[in-house]
Formats: sequence, structure tokens, C-alpha cells
Amino acid sequence: MKNGVLTPDEYQAFRTFLEDACGIVLGDNKHYLVVSRLNRLLAEEAIETLGELVQRLKGARRDGLRERIIEAMTTNETYWFRDGYPFEVLKTRILPELAEARAPVRIWSAACSSGQEPYSISIAIQEFLGSRPGGLGSVEVVATDISPGILKTARDARYDAMAVGRGLSEERKRRFFIDRGEQWEVRPEIRGRVRVTTANLLQSYSLLGRFDVIFCRNVLIYFSSDSKRDIIGRMARALNPGGYLFLGSSESITQYSDQFELVRCNPGVVYRLKSR
Repeated sequence: MKNGVLTPDEYQAFRTFLEDACGIVLGDNKHYLVVSRLNRLLAEEAIETLGELVQRLKGARRDGLRERIIEAMTTNETYWFRDGYPFEVLKTRILPELAEARAPVRIWSAACSSGQEPYSISIAIQEFLGSRPGGLGSVEVVATDISPGILKTARDARYDAMAVGRGLSEERKRRFFIDRGEQWEVRPEIRGRVRVTTANLLQSYSLLGRFDVIFCRNVLIYFSSDSKRDIIGRMARALNPGGYLFLGSSESITQYSDQFELVRCNPGVVYRLKSR
């Protein structure tokens, strides 16, 4: 990638690596994205071309390069209570329904990025419990991502002023965070129900267990049709009967699965697993 220029062969080799590694499918015209996201990494590693990078990845070295590339190429755009309605639907419709069952509740935040989504879920749970003390039994939010670096931020649960300013009201910030000077730390009662761990959506979910609700939002758009079909099918198997699946506002599973029914919530929609 000399002078920021990719040859067709270099680009194709990298596309193949990226899809095999984490399922992300690059289009034919995303050369600029690869260049912009990998320039710094290549400079640090003294690698001149993308072809040289791919060849190095084929070796047996365990120097963290593969993980750094995936981290650089993974879109980690996120903010608190993104789109709003999924968290309101969770709080006003789904949690009251789960409370009636009086069973442990498990929620999965897939591709959680730096933690804003799972902690937003936990805040919504806390707000629900504020209106219905004792309304739920044990609650666990499992937060997963493929990037070790971004998961460290999620585990640390500390965010700078710019990060907490994106989608988080002043009231929620003061109520659910501790001011640590230059950073804001998620309070223990919110952080305590969130378990952060590594998971690749293209690999087995069996070790994660079963869930009542899955958030997989603004993720599927990066996968091929076959991968989308596979991911949704395995998520259906990971859901308890009648479980719910939230997707991004521009995503749909209609052409990839017939295992769900669409539930209109006004605003927004959620998918519910059909009875078997």
C-alpha cells in the first residue's frame, strides 16, 4: 500500500481475510476505508503494502496483529440509548412481561462495542426496578464483542465527557455515574449486572447460554447474506421461547428467517420468536 494506493490483488486478498476472520464483507469500492483505517497500523509495523500484511497474517506468528487489524476495521460507532425506543420497549413492555414469570432474566448485547448499549440496558432495568421494586429476580446482561481493545473500555466502564455527552441526559449521568474528574464511571449497581466477554458472531454461542432478549443492532449490515441467515438462525436457538430480538432501525430479517414475528411498538419494531 505504497503512497496509500492499493492494488486490486491486495484489496481482494484483504477482503478475503477480513470476511474469514470476522464476517465483515467489504464492497468493491471501499479502498479508501481500508487505507484510512490501516495506515497508522502499517506505519507502526513498518509494513509497506497490504499484500505484505496479508502474507504476514498467513504465518504462525502470535503477535496480536490479527486482533489489531480486526479492531481497526470494526465499526465501533455507538452512543447511549441509541434510537431510544428499544430501551423504552424493554422497560415498558418486555420487562413487565418477564416479571410475571418470576424467573431469572438474561439479556445479550451482541457486538456491544465500548459498552454504551449494555450499560444503557442496565440503566433501563434499574429504572424499571425503581417503579416496581422487587419486580424482577436475578438479571444478567451479557455484553460481547470481537475486539479485545474495545472490550477493555467496556470492562473499565469509564468514559470521558465527550462519550457521556452522546445520548445521555444530565439526569441519568448524575444518577447512574460517578464523577471521577476527567472521566465518568458507571455506578456499581449498573455495572454489576453486566458481564463483558469476547465472542465472534460467526462462531458458537453455546457457552453464552440462553436468553430472553437479544440486542443485535446495526451489525448485520456488515455481513454477507449467508452469514446473516446463519447468525439469525443461531440467535433463534439461543432465545428462550417467546424471546425478543432487537435489530437496528434500518435492518430487517424478513428474507433471512421465518422463525420470528414482527411486533410493532410505535415507534419502532421488535422481533419475537414464534412458538415452536
